[in-house]
Amino acid sequence: MSEQEFKRALGYANSAFDLLKRSSIPPYPQFYELLYTYATGVNPTLNNRINAIFRNGDSPSANLAEALYNEFLKSDVNDRMSNVSERMHARIEAVHEAIDTAMTTANAYSGSLQSASGDLERDISPEAMKTLAERLLSETRRMQDTNRALEQKLEASRDDIASLQRDLDDVRRESLLDPLTKIANRKSFDEGMEAAIAEARENGTPLCLMIVDIDHFKNFNDTYGHQTGDQVLRLVAMTLKSNIKGKDLAARYGGEEFVAILPSTDIEGAVIVAENIRRAIQAKELLKRSTNEKLGRITASFGVAAYQPGDTVSMLIERADRCLYAAKHAGRNRVVSESELEALQVQLPQIQGISAA
Repeated sequence: MSEQEFKRALGYANSAFDLLKRSSIPPYPQFYELLYTYATGVNPTLNNRINAIFRNGDSPSANLAEALYNEFLKSDVNDRMSNVSERMHARIEAVHEAIDTAMTTANAYSGSLQSASGDLERDISPEAMKTLAERLLSETRRMQDTNRALEQKLEASRDDIASLQRDLDDVRRESLLDPLTKIANRKSFDEGMEAAIAEARENGTPLCLMIVDIDHFKNFNDTYGHQTGDQVLRLVAMTLKSNIKGKDLAARYGGEEFVAILPSTDIEGAVIVAENIRRAIQAKELLKRSTNEKLGRITASFGVAAYQPGDTVSMLIERADRCLYAAKHAGRNRVVSESELEALQVQLPQIQGISAA
């Protein structure tokens, strides 16, 4: 974790504990998670609800906090995963039961054939032969019926298991998406970053990381409201995603910050991508949907860092974060890469203390 990440996380934690204390809510893990999430602003719908409570002069109680936690944070992904797992288990049990029945019937049929073989080795009367033939025919028909039932159950199970696999895929995809912007979430980014660094380390291919922060987002949010703020987040996410390609991954990093993993891209190429995204964001004029009022244009600042041999995920993030802070300090609405950072640091010796507002 970079120093900037640590400071941000600590600020969110302090805000969460302060709210717990002011509202006399027990500092149970779920309530801390609720107010920590509120402090980060990553769930705008939750923030709107809590802000409305504060505007009404109310204070979140433990009961209200529990209701909000159950509504917004108690993910149903695990419940859905458990449901799919139970259905899968039931279907597999049904297949096993059908196979056991078929094996039992097959063993009985095999025993009947062996018995009939022994009878045929001896001289038997025509009547006994007829009885034996009828018994074998009945056993054969029973075996055929059992096989048909097994085939039907296997066919049904194949369809059910294919459906369950699709459900599992849907749940997994949902667990890796940010619910507001519909691009990859932090969990997906963490997995993608680990995989990208492993590939760069193994193959010696270039890799860059871009961090994007919307300029003055808090002021914008406070001025025009959270719904418009949500619109801004979706717009930036859409612009980011539409300007990358191939194995690149765009994700919401937290709050108003976004990231893009750029495999097989050197620092010069990554800067070009970042500049294209910066200009695309700045070119979009924001309208208030309810009134069509023009709210002006938004801008974003970018930090770009390149993978170096021996880098860990946190090391690469920290360098990209420092570039982002330099872009903020240098006036915002610009891209700063590692190649520019040294020159900027001559003028800005204390980049780590800059506010990211």
